[in-house]
Amino acid sequence: MIDRRYRVLVLVAAYSGLRIGELAGLRRRRVDLLRGTVEVAEIVTEVEGVLRFGPPKTRAGRRTVGLPRAVVDELAAHLARAEPDAFVFTAPQGGPLRIVAFRARVWRPATRKADLGGLRIHDLRHTAVALWIAAGAGPKEVAARAGHTSVSFTLDRYGHLYPEADTALRDRLDALYVAGGQAGPGLVIELPRDRSRPQRGPATG
Repeated sequence: MIDRRYRVLVLVAAYSGLRIGELAGLRRRRVDLLRGTVEVAEIVTEVEGVLRFGPPKTRAGRRTVGLPRAVVDELAAHLARAEPDAFVFTAPQGGPLRIVAFRARVWRPATRKADLGGLRIHDLRHTAVALWIAAGAGPKEVAARAGHTSVSFTLDRYGHLYPEADTALRDRLDALYVAGGQAGPGLVIELPRDRSRPQRGPATG
């Protein structure tokens, strides 16, 4: 449904979790096709029609995110002739991607055509996080990939996605418990003592 030139943008957004400003600022030299990663080092913001380029707003925002091999293959084809300093995703006539124009002229018509009116570009970031959690990523890993400044923010925003992961963990613990019961008597292993603490002598009256 979307213009073919932006199919890869949708795939990268849905699996990397990059914000639209991070996607617009992504350059060819920040993409490592061999390792299958993209480095977030520059973002684009648009204020009253003026594009501004700069580093991510937070330290956590500067990060490297891995992509599935299928998405990397699509990205490789998309970048076949790109120069190192070229933007990965550009405006239809070339040059930096103008976020406001992209939303109005490309994104909204495509979502309406697909009966997904109201879907935001930012929703692809939520899709990515949901996919990571479904694949087994813990809160710390999600926070690092998404560029969140804290794990608590990740849990506040996406904690509702973790009950299924918790259920799967409990199922695995149940399986271990049952397996342990079926194994019969086992060895008792003494836990190592913390030798940094002084040992108490016998009590004296």
